[in-house]
Amino acid sequence: MSETNFKPVLGLWDGTMLVAGSMIGSGIFIVSADILRNVGSPGLLIAVWLITGFMTITAAVSYGELSGMFPKAGGQYVYLKEAYNPLMGFLYGWSFFAVIQTATIAAVGVAFARFSAYLIPWMGESVVALDLGFITISAAQLTSIVLIMLLTYVNTRGVKEGKLIQSVFTVSKLVALFGLVLFGFLLVKQNYWSENWSVGFRALQDLGVDGNGKIPVGWKEISGVALLGAIAAAMTGSLFSSDAWNSVTFIAGEIKNPKRNIGLSLFLGTLIVTVLYVTTNLMYIYVLPLDGIAYPKADRLAISAANEIFGDSGMVVIAVLIMISTFGCINGLVLSGARVYYTMANDGLFFNKAKQLNKNAVPQWALWAQAIVASLLCLSGEYGNLLDMISFVVVIFYALTIAGIFILRKKSPDLERPYKAFGYPFLPALYVLMGIAFCVLLVIYKPGYTWPGLIITLLGIPIYYLVLGRRKS
Repeated sequence: MSETNFKPVLGLWDGTMLVAGSMIGSGIFIVSADILRNVGSPGLLIAVWLITGFMTITAAVSYGELSGMFPKAGGQYVYLKEAYNPLMGFLYGWSFFAVIQTATIAAVGVAFARFSAYLIPWMGESVVALDLGFITISAAQLTSIVLIMLLTYVNTRGVKEGKLIQSVFTVSKLVALFGLVLFGFLLVKQNYWSENWSVGFRALQDLGVDGNGKIPVGWKEISGVALLGAIAAAMTGSLFSSDAWNSVTFIAGEIKNPKRNIGLSLFLGTLIVTVLYVTTNLMYIYVLPLDGIAYPKADRLAISAANEIFGDSGMVVIAVLIMISTFGCINGLVLSGARVYYTMANDGLFFNKAKQLNKNAVPQWALWAQAIVASLLCLSGEYGNLLDMISFVVVIFYALTIAGIFILRKKSPDLERPYKAFGYPFLPALYVLMGIAFCVLLVIYKPGYTWPGLIITLLGIPIYYLVLGRRKS
């Protein structure tokens, strides 16, 4: 027996934990090294995280208006469809299924396995689990696939099971991360605060390392358009680390009083994570020299910081923390993503089976389809490159969605709006302009980050008309 409707069983706390838990994966433990290599100073490192946080919170409170107008499963797909047309919604949904959600699940899954290998070496990427001749599967890839399948199975049992995992693991990682920041300022024996801040907000370009790939060569000062390009490149990491905040909008059909609780969940979740990310980076600046932040061993920035704080046990502390963090992150991504495919299927734009709910009132077929694509991306090893390439498209869709607020105010002025976008029209317009500026700078300075993601998205156009043709026939 199957259900025909979602059951609203998630409250404000659950929604906030889903937002925060989906945002915090492995990025905050790693990407600040690359950000600093791009901008070269502690001031600009913090500025990149503050800009990202401002953009994220602005987008989240803007989505509050949209979620109040359309409190149903599907989130951003629904908003784009209603503001523009079904094709725009489909292009987002197609990109979401092909790369955005599935590649993120894959990348976070492999991050879980990679850091698990610090405690259980046979789970590492260098350990061959299966050699099939045409493909070699590492233990890390196999571990990530098993984890994705496990959490998918748990979420097919019902949304209550998924929310329990989400709440427990999100609270655990929030407490642990804030604890790491606090211990960083209290326990470290030697700090580099004054030394690092002597560089201030000077924009410095990384000159790389020596011929042995070990000793940093140095930095040279940059300004003007080169600086803007460096900030845009740096923000690909911070934006990836802050993404998935909109996950709660996808499960609107399972939220109690969605017109109120989705908007509040978006604001509270993004605010908590932004504060956490900025304070974590301040801790990095306190406990490590600039070269130590830019060039940590094996690019494992958080482990270098934890070793300074806790000594030799630091590696174990961070490995456990990242395992908790990525486990909860994957659960949130798995839980929320399938609801988009469910809504698309109900519109006749996805596989018909995706619109069926099982006896536990969850879209079981859509959950397993998502798990299979994410697992294939784990095997391909291309999830990281895909995420870099899709960051351009993700921001475009965010900007288009927020621009949709202006369109819907004219197009549907009488629709109920329990929330109105904070700072309208200034803040939503500022986000759209910042998003466009980010994308333009990437096109100019990092074209490799742009055209592949755009091609994947545009492939959705012929697929859309193919689907329409089959529906008519």
